[in-house]
This record gives sequence, C-alpha cells and structure tokens, in this order.
Amino acid sequence: MGRPFGVPVYVSPSWFLVAALITWVFGDQLDQILPDLGPVRYLVSLFFAVAFYASVLVHELAHTLAALRYKLPVRRIRLQFFGGVSEIEKESETPGREFVLAFVGPLLSLALAGIFYLGMKAVDPATVPGVLLAGLMISNLLVAAFNLLPGLPLDGGRMLRAVIWGITGKPMAGTIAAAWVGRGLAVAVLLGLPLLTHTGILGNRTDEIGGMNTVMDALLAAILAAIIWTGAGNSLRMARLREHLPELRARALTRRAIPVENATPLSEALRRANAAGARALVVVDGLGDPTAIVRETAIASVPEHRRPWVAVSTLAQDLTDGMKVSAELTGEELLDHLRANPATEYLVLETGDTIYGVLSALDVEKAFVKAMARPQS
Repeated sequence: MGRPFGVPVYVSPSWFLVAALITWVFGDQLDQILPDLGPVRYLVSLFFAVAFYASVLVHELAHTLAALRYKLPVRRIRLQFFGGVSEIEKESETPGREFVLAFVGPLLSLALAGIFYLGMKAVDPATVPGVLLAGLMISNLLVAAFNLLPGLPLDGGRMLRAVIWGITGKPMAGTIAAAWVGRGLAVAVLLGLPLLTHTGILGNRTDEIGGMNTVMDALLAAILAAIIWTGAGNSLRMARLREHLPELRARALTRRAIPVENATPLSEALRRANAAGARALVVVDGLGDPTAIVRETAIASVPEHRRPWVAVSTLAQDLTDGMKVSAELTGEELLDHLRANPATEYLVLETGDTIYGVLSALDVEKAFVKAMARPQS
C-alpha cells in the first residue's frame, strides 16, 4: 500500500473480513444512535473501519520509527486480522531499548485517543462526525489497553520481558516469563470475555444476551485467545533460536573441498575427493582461482557408469560474489548473507581468498532446525 520511511506496508486479505464485520456491527449501532441515516450508515461504518485501521497503522509506524532510530531493520508492516505487526528483523541490544520499542505503540494510540477526544469537544455529539470521533477515541483506548496487557506477543509482554531482562540480565528469562503470562492471558480471554459479556459488565444490555450474540462472543474470544497463545509460543521459539544462533558458524558447517579443473572427469574428481577426505568439488581455472562449484544434486543425478565420461564443468554452477562466504561469518550475519544471496552451495573463503571449503544450504538448514529443537538454557 506504500512505503512510509522506506518500509513497505501490506494489507492481509483477512483485513477485508474484519472491515466487513466492523461495517456491519458499527452500522447496527449507528441505526440506534442516528436512525435518520438509513442505508447510508453502512458507508459511514466503512469509513470508520478504514479510519480505525489507519490508527492501527500509525501505532505500527511508531514501532517502526523507534526501530529505525536504533538502526534495527524493519522488513515490513502488515495490517491483518485484529491489528497489525511491524516485522523487526533484529533483537534490541538492551532491555531499555526493548522497553521503548514496545511502549511507543500504545503511547501513540493513547495520544490519538486524546486527539479524537479534543475533536469531539468541537462538534455536536449527535452528528456523524461526533459519533465517528467518539468511536475512534474508544477504539484507540481499547487498542492501547489491550496492547498494554503484560503478556507476549502484546506490547505489554515485550515491556514485561524488558523489565525482567533488565533485572536478571538474561533476555531468555524475560521471554519465558512474558510468554507464559501471555498463555495465561489467552486462557483468561477464552473464558473471561464470554463471561463478561454474558453478565452485562461491559455495558451491553442484558436483554440482548443470548442466541447469535453469545455465539459471536465465544467465537471472538476463541480467535483472540488463539492469536495470543500462538504468538506467545512463537516468541519462545524465536528466543530459543536467537540463544543458539552464535553456534551457527560458517567454518564449522563447511564441507572440505578439493579444487579440480574444468575437464576433469567426474569419476576422477570423486576419487581424489575420497582420497583427501573431502565432500565437495570446486572448479578452478588455470591460475587456481575458483570459478564454479560442482552441485551436489547434480553429482547424485549422474549414474555411476556414466561418471568417467562426464566432465565436472557440466555439473558446476558459476560463482557469483554473493556465493562467496567468509569463514568467519556466524549467527545472524551468516543467515542474513544466505538470505540475501539464495543458492544451494556457497564457496567459503579464508582471509586472502584462500579456498576453505563449500557450505551447503541444506547443512545450514539442518543446524537451524537443531538449534530450534534444543532445550533452552
């Protein structure tokens, strides 16, 4: 939908479902408040739905600007079912920055609520602008209050994580605590929201309780609870991964390779590799400079009886600058390089461009999965 501050904004298809739901529900409320509007009330309701999500976008832009201020890359902003998300690619370096990153979103939602409240004072509350401003004020207050709940993946959960991180000095301890609080919130929403609406505590009329309203309340609670529970679990998995990311080292994952010339038969090249205890082949020119990597999948596709007649050059992939990896790369730097330069194999070089070996994307993926499955410390 655009690139504010260079960050792309996407609208998920689920947004249209929510926009239709808001239009329907708010339209019914408008019929009670402003009955003279007639069918036009649904056009006003659609405007409210768009304005509400514009407020959500401002909320997410606050997170994005704070992240960019701390030089943390933001992949994109997504507006989706029940809100939005700013996809920040790296972790905050300090608990203080993590707290600020989380707090600016609800703070801006509160500021928007204040602006809409001031706008209400300048118009007649029994008019379309008055009702819209009141609705936007209340919705932004709800967004701020909901996001301040102290459980991941909500902003309040990130703030709780930052506080525990600051006290213990362990970001993982903060993540575990905030994630389990988030799961507790999910259970509370699942059970508590239908109970609150059923008793009329939230201000709904008790004579309207029952039937379809009860089903809708239960469905809404189940969806919200599922989103919170899933987000808390994902936060735990990502934290566990980041804890073990330093163990992903290009040097440790690299397969030993031997240099071979273009015209070398595959059978001879494999014989040399076996003799040297190597598991990869790098094609070099007459000066010994690497020009290509013999693809592992291509080797496997050649029957053994054909290998004496197939030159390694026919199975090789020409090297690009992105396929050259320093043996010193580790963790997020390694993953960032591979993500920016997708390939099946990479040439790993020592200082001075000396051939160290070949790094398989499959080996990195296996190490990645292993790190995810390893229990947290």
